[in-house]
Amino acid sequence: MAGAAERIQAKCQEISEMLVAKNRAYGNSALEPVRIFGQGDAEALIRVRLDDKLSRIRNNPSAFGEDPILDLVGYLVLLLIAREDKATKGGVS
Repeated sequence: MAGAAERIQAKCQEISEMLVAKNRAYGNSALEPVRIFGQGDAEALIRVRLDDKLSRIRNNPSAFGEDPILDLVGYLVLLLIAREDKATKGGVS
């Protein structure tokens, strides 16, 4: 079995690959939302997605065959990026 450091790096790589694939599939919708129905900046809208994901975990954790923990980690990474983007543009998070 690989050591902790190698396992951490492998899991982070897995998350990175998932986020890049979803970003391609959804057209960067988390960081550049189209705002047709939802209003707010990317950070606020990612927080809504996190709330939705937590609700699904509470109500039906195996819904849609998703890995809810992996999805949560992905949204948290996107939230960090959105916060960095906001700070770069002069906003405060």
